[in-house]
Amino acid sequence: MDLQSRRDLQLLNELEKDGSVTQRTLAKTLGVALGLTNLYLKRLIKKGYIKVTTIPRNRIKYLLTPHGVAEKSRLAYQYMQYSLNYYREVRGRLKQVLGDLSSAGSKRLVIYGTGELAELAYLTIREMDLALVGFINGQDEGMFLSYPLLPVVALQTCDFDAVLIADLDDAERTRSRIVGEGVPSEKIVALVSGT
Repeated sequence: MDLQSRRDLQLLNELEKDGSVTQRTLAKTLGVALGLTNLYLKRLIKKGYIKVTTIPRNRIKYLLTPHGVAEKSRLAYQYMQYSLNYYREVRGRLKQVLGDLSSAGSKRLVIYGTGELAELAYLTIREMDLALVGFINGQDEGMFLSYPLLPVVALQTCDFDAVLIADLDDAERTRSRIVGEGVPSEKIVALVSGT
């Protein structure tokens, strides 16, 4: 699913929830400039997906047309298919990476990251002959998925065989930070390609 389709779906969802929403609010929700939001809305109007009314005179209200509701449903289905395919690809990559670690003798893992990718890694580890030591997110301490959330410095004393980077924001910087704590580079594996 391309970016334009995702933005169309997001806009149609927001307009269905609140037809009186301002373009400024839509721009913040989409994370784009106000002018770009205006262009998106004009395009959706031109395609017949939304209709604009002014009630009262100085207030604009957006209404989804039947054609817009059908398009929203089509895009939602397309997004669901895209998400499921992406999930399958990520799970396949996780199984490959974790299988390689297991074959190399790495059984006790630490996961760096606390997002959705870390959750998928956790689920995949549970399906395999591997043990999870805990999670690191680089800042907080506490619990994540009933495991300790460790500070990065804990890598100096923790008993583990490998660190799995499940943080997509900046895997290379994360790798450098982990190496800075004395972890050999060969004990660090990232789920994103190129690291």
